[in-house]
Amino acid sequence: MHDAPPGESFALTPIGHVISDYADKFGVPRQPGLAPAANAQLVLSPPYDDPLAVRGLDAFSHVWISFVFHQSPERWSPLVRPPRLGGNRKVGVFASRSTHRPNRLGLSLVELSGIDTRQGVRLILSGCDLVNGTPVVDIKPYLPWAEARPDAQAGFAPEAPARLAVHFSAAALAQLATRDDQASLRTLIEQVLGQDPRPAYQQSRPAERVYGVRLRDVDVKFHPRQNGEATTLEVVAIDTLTAQR
Repeated sequence: MHDAPPGESFALTPIGHVISDYADKFGVPRQPGLAPAANAQLVLSPPYDDPLAVRGLDAFSHVWISFVFHQSPERWSPLVRPPRLGGNRKVGVFASRSTHRPNRLGLSLVELSGIDTRQGVRLILSGCDLVNGTPVVDIKPYLPWAEARPDAQAGFAPEAPARLAVHFSAAALAQLATRDDQASLRTLIEQVLGQDPRPAYQQSRPAERVYGVRLRDVDVKFHPRQNGEATTLEVVAIDTLTAQR
């Protein structure tokens, strides 16, 4: 007979949620900071929206966000297929940052651009990799002297992934030109698609298939192009979504 592990019935209570440019999980960068143009806010919920709870936080440039992968299945797997390994090789779930975790908890390091306490509390975030509506369970300030380890080993992901070149068709540029946020939206599209959001097992097989990623209030349609040995992505349409989030 074994004793129950400590905290077996422990439950987490969300302290707020994220509002971001990512309408769903497809297209979200696989790590924070890879798309600095992404806009996001962390809105704290009562009773955690007391300005006293964030007093002094504005002295820090970056924060750790602990969150729940709320769009992932409520199941876990001991082996996962990291995109950095081509989506074919398997590693243990605890040797990865996969969403298929026992408690679906995630951790993201993001830049804190500002704090708005005029009505409740909103943290303004840059380089966020969280989908719209993500429940947040904790916030902690980042301490570079304690948590930055330049000599640390990074396993199968020793460096940031290479970026693909992103081009826009004439039609896509015309659609982009009608928007007030055309400059920032174009930058966001280039940063997100440059990470190649396609499933890893499809990235080595460029085809004419058209993919779609939802950013802000648009559906960005794109497909891969093969230029010699290099793969590029071409944006073919930027359609406004009929239902605003």
